[in-house]
Amino acid sequence: MWLEIQIFGFRALWSPYFLTFIIMLGLVYFIITGPKRSIFGEVSKPTINQQLFFYTGLILLYLVKGAPVDLLSHIMMSAHMIQMSILYFVVPIFFIRGLPTWFIERFIELPVIKPLFRFFTHPLIALALFNSLFSLYHLPAIFDFSKGSPVAHFGITIILFILSFCMWWPIVTPLKSYNTLNPLIKMGYLLGSILIISIACALMIFSSKSLYAAYTSQGAWIQALSLCVPSDVLIGLSGTLSGAEMFSPLSAQEDQQLGGIIMMFLQQIIYGFVIAWIFFGWFSKKNMGVDPMPDSLPYSK
Repeated sequence: MWLEIQIFGFRALWSPYFLTFIIMLGLVYFIITGPKRSIFGEVSKPTINQQLFFYTGLILLYLVKGAPVDLLSHIMMSAHMIQMSILYFVVPIFFIRGLPTWFIERFIELPVIKPLFRFFTHPLIALALFNSLFSLYHLPAIFDFSKGSPVAHFGITIILFILSFCMWWPIVTPLKSYNTLNPLIKMGYLLGSILIISIACALMIFSSKSLYAAYTSQGAWIQALSLCVPSDVLIGLSGTLSGAEMFSPLSAQEDQQLGGIIMMFLQQIIYGFVIAWIFFGWFSKKNMGVDPMPDSLPYSK
């Protein structure tokens, strides 16, 4: 498959413009949290762990939205699901844990941001919004529309990416003032997310036919490819491209079923690690004689 997809060229495979954007983000982080952090007052440099988290998040973001995985996501549903799993279930955690607390505090206290942040990071709202919209996105009509429109695809991706941060915030927030969910509720919160996403995955796994025109209809597939393949390259290949099956050993239905299975299991594995992190942190505090349960309601903000 690797040799076959090289016909789309370097720009489609490696997204040099997006790579430049990622490098710029890394430089901005380095400058703001390093040499120029004095503009924020007497603040400390990010710890080694924070820097590792942030830069790893940038690398993962590039790998799923700039490297060949992005091209493959327009060819195979299974690749799309790998992309979604990392983009929405891993990258936000690394960015949240990678930003210095003083930077986060200054950002979320901005007059315009504060009320919106309070609303969209409320656990029930964050859980319902992200998981319901993520599931709705994978309804065939919405999915095919997104794949056929650059504006819709970009807009939906950005909205889900922002909402994924909101969804993870109550669980991995580094700010004590927002860390008000007790460990049992955090674990229940994640189990609820697993259940909602698993229902959407089950629809793909047990469907008796391929649901998405973006992977089965040649016209819709070419339109989806145009999201990451330069138009001049697509025009030059127009006589040789017959459909996604050129690059996949699986039928469209088998690939769709594999995609649902991949999403279900990757989400469960990622969430399982986070649940274990919450549980063992809670267990350690109990052994040290520290009450991990707050006196207030599960979410008092």
